[in-house]
Amino acid sequence: MLEIGKIHLLVVEKTDERGIWLRSDGELLLLPRKEAAAAVTPGETLPVFLFRDKSGHLQATLRLPSAQAGEFALLKVRSIGSPGAFLDWGVEKDLLVPLSQQPERMQTGRSYLVRIALDREGRPFASARLDDWLEETCADLQAGDAVDLLLWTFTDLGAKVVVNHRYIGVVYRDELQSGMVPGMKLTGYVKRVREDGKLDILLRKVGSEGAAEARSVILSALQKENFLPLHDQSPPEIIQARLGMSKKSFKKAVGSLFKAGLVELTPEGVRLTEKGRGQDS
Repeated sequence: MLEIGKIHLLVVEKTDERGIWLRSDGELLLLPRKEAAAAVTPGETLPVFLFRDKSGHLQATLRLPSAQAGEFALLKVRSIGSPGAFLDWGVEKDLLVPLSQQPERMQTGRSYLVRIALDREGRPFASARLDDWLEETCADLQAGDAVDLLLWTFTDLGAKVVVNHRYIGVVYRDELQSGMVPGMKLTGYVKRVREDGKLDILLRKVGSEGAAEARSVILSALQKENFLPLHDQSPPEIIQARLGMSKKSFKKAVGSLFKAGLVELTPEGVRLTEKGRGQDS
């Protein structure tokens, strides 16, 4: 069954002076001629976005949105009107954020993290009330699982993130890197599912695979610079900014490289050895 507010791959049934006819669930759906930038042939598949117009009729467009129904995205306000704010989301008609779905009044030109949903008539709208759409407890993830993240907001602990467009997660401060901003898409890993069902998230893999990645990052940096002015007394935020890893990960990785004879440790930092220079990072 075709879902409204989603992108689908549909098969071209035929073309005529009106446009391109697409086959969907045994019915034909017209893609207006103005939508076709190039010639198509019957049997070809096209990615189209399905939506309902003001009259409730099903429409298709080749202009694909930044996000689909059920997803979260950072979108910019193009204009403000009496019904609410209108967001640029990649298709011809801007996406409405009703006043009731704005925790604070939106401003033209600013970007906001929103969730895209469908109203009772199947028409898309956006909501900035993210808590209303996210589940705080998780039962289908476990430690080590890879997850898609959307950076939501910064807190005293670190950052709140949207996990798999469904859950709320926390990334602690020592995991964050400089330059991160709300709306940024990231890949993360479940550190643990707490007893209350909430998620703690890491930005680096756990276990041996994550340790190998940390060693590779340090070796790569040393092969470029030969020396890193980082050591046990370096502030965690300096290590994070320089290498994108926590101080704990740094110390473990450096210890492993030292045991392998690839680096030497000095009071001022870490230096690459001759053996380390010949090592593939």
